[in-house]
Amino acid sequence: MTAALADQARLDLPGHWPAALGPRALAELDAQTPFLAVDLSTVADRYAAFTAAIPGISPFYAMKCNAAQDVLGTLAALGSSFEVASIGELRMLQEIGVDPAEVLYSNPVKAPHAIAAARAAGLWRFSFDSEGELHKLAQHAPGAAVYIRLRVDDSTSLFPLSRKFGAEAHEARALMLLARELGLEPYGVTFHVGSQCATTSAWRQAIAAAGALMAALLEDGVHLRMLDLGGGFPSRYVERVPPLDQIAGTINAALEELLPYRPALLAAEPGRHLVAESAVMVTTVLGREVRAGENWLYVDVGAYNGMMETQQTVQQWRFPLWTSRTDHALVPHVPFTVTGPSCDSSDTMFYGVNLPATIEVGDRLYIGSAGAYTLSYASHFNGFAPPEPVFVGGPAGTNATVQRIPSQPHVPSSPAVPLPADTPSHPGTASLAAPASRVATVLPPAPPLRAAGPPGEARAGRR
Repeated sequence: MTAALADQARLDLPGHWPAALGPRALAELDAQTPFLAVDLSTVADRYAAFTAAIPGISPFYAMKCNAAQDVLGTLAALGSSFEVASIGELRMLQEIGVDPAEVLYSNPVKAPHAIAAARAAGLWRFSFDSEGELHKLAQHAPGAAVYIRLRVDDSTSLFPLSRKFGAEAHEARALMLLARELGLEPYGVTFHVGSQCATTSAWRQAIAAAGALMAALLEDGVHLRMLDLGGGFPSRYVERVPPLDQIAGTINAALEELLPYRPALLAAEPGRHLVAESAVMVTTVLGREVRAGENWLYVDVGAYNGMMETQQTVQQWRFPLWTSRTDHALVPHVPFTVTGPSCDSSDTMFYGVNLPATIEVGDRLYIGSAGAYTLSYASHFNGFAPPEPVFVGGPAGTNATVQRIPSQPHVPSSPAVPLPADTPSHPGTASLAAPASRVATVLPPAPPLRAAGPPGEARAGRR
């Protein structure tokens, strides 16, 4: 091997991928592509690391990023709580035995029927960011606990979310007092620094804004019981991101320095951070062509059936790539445009990515860090089926011990009842394990559920 090729191999080799998802391990998987290879032990390890990094933190997994039942079951068994954006997501959790009382409903804008159904099921904490939402909550979930979502600076994130959601700081105090007037409990404050946040200072600025609101409300006799740090905790793709210990250091210092008091519940809503690096998308090369001097590679997964996030950034987001070729690190690499299987020319994911010059039809392309916002975004566009998850590891692989940090006693609620039949069930999975069955032994069983119908509401934002 030449020195140049050796340097390239060191740069490209996915050494940070879990061992169970290395190229050799992936080559041994005999499943129809496209599929998502998921290592559940990595999910468990990421959860343990997160809880250890921020003392006293209670994670509420943002299930919108990956709602595969085995992922949910793994996290529930470790003691995680959950954050939902729709009644459909709450139903998925009930199916594996998660108590709705341990769930946050963090979509700031909800349908009246969704509010009523969630409250009837036992969920008691709802987010909001407007006066209109407060009136809906007061009517359809009287006496519920509410937490306000602040608009904060998310300009250093890959996916900013503040245009669509978040109350301005100068409005927040009055909104929380209105909640009290309407018979709701002003319970907490949350924010979102944007998905895949790249700077630790964003958390400090957001915590400062939350602390200022908490201090102002003290003057009104309101003592908040929850501070929710939201999501935005990044995962590694191609570009490096701040490591968790650096983010945690900033957060821990800000909590000590910028809050007038420590709320009883310190929550966070990690999503991408827990699951992205736990999975690799495995896809097969369908065609290779040269068009106007440009190398094109056609594969059987595309933006519409799993890789939608490649369409949502200005420069097309870069994912780490590898191939099944044994000469991957030994031969020259040339730039390719990688496109999906559909008839839509915009179904193109990567531009100018370097891949082996020898790659050919039938080879497999491995797309790393694909555990978040792939399955949950996938559609049947053009009749192409979404990828199925294939689980290659289990939480038994972790040595960490994680204990649930109990939530506060919730306000009295109606007995749990089945959710309406107009909500979706969980997607099918090709599972090699069934952690959900273990969850049911330690969590209250879900009530009987009626058949699912049309899809429910859209999600409130990435985590």
